[in-house]
Amino acid sequence: MGARLEHVDPRVVVSLAAAAAAVLRFPGALYPLGPDESGYTIVARNWDPSPASVYGDYFVDRPPALIGLFGLSDALAGPGLVRVVGALSCAVLVLLAAATARAALRYAGVGDQRFQARTGAWTAVLTAAFTSSALIDPVMVKGEVLGIPWVVGSFWLVIRTLERPDGRTAYVQACGAGFAASFALGMKQNLVAGLVFGVVLLVGARLTRRIASRDLWRLGSAALIGALLPVLATVSWATAADVRLEELWYTVFGFRSDALAVIAAGSSDAPLDRALQILGIVLATGMGFVVAGVVIHRNRIARIDPALLAATTLVLVVDVGGLLLGGSFWRPYLFALVPGMVLCTTLLLAARDHVARRARLLIVLAGITSVLSSAVWLLLYESGVGTAVEVRSGEAIAEAAQPGDSILVYGGRADLVLASGLPTPYPYLWSLPMRTLDPDLEQLQTLLSGPDAPTWVVMAAPGGSWDGLADVIRPALDERYDVHGEVCNGRYAYLRADAERPPLTPDCDET
Repeated sequence: MGARLEHVDPRVVVSLAAAAAAVLRFPGALYPLGPDESGYTIVARNWDPSPASVYGDYFVDRPPALIGLFGLSDALAGPGLVRVVGALSCAVLVLLAAATARAALRYAGVGDQRFQARTGAWTAVLTAAFTSSALIDPVMVKGEVLGIPWVVGSFWLVIRTLERPDGRTAYVQACGAGFAASFALGMKQNLVAGLVFGVVLLVGARLTRRIASRDLWRLGSAALIGALLPVLATVSWATAADVRLEELWYTVFGFRSDALAVIAAGSSDAPLDRALQILGIVLATGMGFVVAGVVIHRNRIARIDPALLAATTLVLVVDVGGLLLGGSFWRPYLFALVPGMVLCTTLLLAARDHVARRARLLIVLAGITSVLSSAVWLLLYESGVGTAVEVRSGEAIAEAAQPGDSILVYGGRADLVLASGLPTPYPYLWSLPMRTLDPDLEQLQTLLSGPDAPTWVVMAAPGGSWDGLADVIRPALDERYDVHGEVCNGRYAYLRADAERPPLTPDCDET
C-alpha cells in the first residue's frame, strides 16, 4: 500500500488527508455537547467580568480567548457550530503539517522537491490519523483541538523565516511565528511548544552559523513583538473590563497549582486508570513508536540537522511534561502531542532508507487504525452505547420545569445544566474547581440553605466520590428537598419542597 501511495500526486494526498481529518470528525455533530463544551458555552453566555472574577458568575480555568471563541460561535449559529470549527481546525492543521515538513527539509538542505512533497504528504496522512482517531476523541472540541494548528503554524513560520533570514519578509514571518505560538496559549495555557521550538531553532541557527548575531537579535525581537501581541490584547481587555490582573493570572495559571494539590491529595485510582488508558492509546495510535524511532535513530537524524533535532526533542519533553502535570490524564490531552509528532515524522522520513520505510509503514498502520476506530465508534453510537444520558436527564427536567426555576448539578455536569435550559446559582460548573475553591462545600451549603436555593438538585456524582464529600450537604437536602424522580444512570433529581412539578419522564435510551 505504501509503495502505491508513493506514485500518487503528493498534493492530492495532502488534500485528501485534510478532507479526511475534517470528515472523520463530523460524525461528532450527531452527539450533543459534552461537559466542557457546555460549560464553556454557559460561561460565555453569562460573561460579566468584575474586579474579582474574569467571567463573572462562573469560574473556569481557561483563557479568555477560548471562551470568547465559544461565545462567538454560539452567537453566530448556536453552540453546535463549534464542532464545525473543530473539524475545520483539524483540516487546517493537516495542511500546515505538510507545509512544515516541506519547509523543514528545505531548511535541512534537502533540495529534492519531489522528496519534499512526498514527505509533506506522508506527514499529512499521519497528522490526519492522529487528529481524527476515535481512540483519542473524535467528538469533543476543546482547547487542544483549537490550539494545535496555531502551534504547527508557528513551526512553519519559524522555519520559513530562517530559510531566508534577510529582508522585510523574514521580519514579518518572525512576528507571525511569535504571534501564532503565543495565541495557541489563548486556546489552552499549556500549549507552549511553539514558543519552545522557535527559541531553540533560532538560537540553534546562530550556534551553527546559519545566521549572524545581527539576524538573531533582529528576528528574535520581531518574534517577541508578535508573541506579546496576544498577551497585551488580553491584558488590555482585562484593564478595560476592570478585572484585576492578579485575578486574571490566577484564573489562567495560578489555579492549576492549587488544583494539582487537590488531585494529589485525593484517591489516585481513577487518575491511574486513565493514565494507563492513555499509555495504551499512545501505543495503539503509533505515537509511542514515532517517538521511539527518533530516539533510536537520533544520531542519524542529528546529521540531517542538529538544531531541528534539538528543537523537536525539547518540544516533546515540554509536551509530555505538560500532559503529566495535568494530573487528570484525560484522553484529549494527547492532542497536545500532535505538533511534536509532526516534527518527529518529518525527521524520520528525512532519514531515508530503512528508517523512512519503517516510518511510512507506521503511517499506513496509524491511518488504518484511525479509520477502524472511527467505524467502531459509529457502530457503537448507532447501537445505543453513545446515548447522552446527561443531556437526556437535562431535557427531562426542562420539560417539567417552570419559568423562574434554577438547577444545581453536584459533580460538575455542565451538559446536563445546558440541556435543562435553567440557570445555576453555583459558580463551579466542574468538579475540580468545586473541590479546589469550595473544598468544604461551605458556599454550597450556604446556597442550599439560603433564599437563592435552586429549584432542582441532581446528584451527578456518587455520594462516595471524593471521600464522601457529598455527606456535607446531605442535611440541607434532607431538610429542604424531596426526591422527585429518577433521571438517567440511576441518579435522582431533588425538587425543593415548596415547589410542585410534574413527574420526570427521561428517555434515557434515545441515541
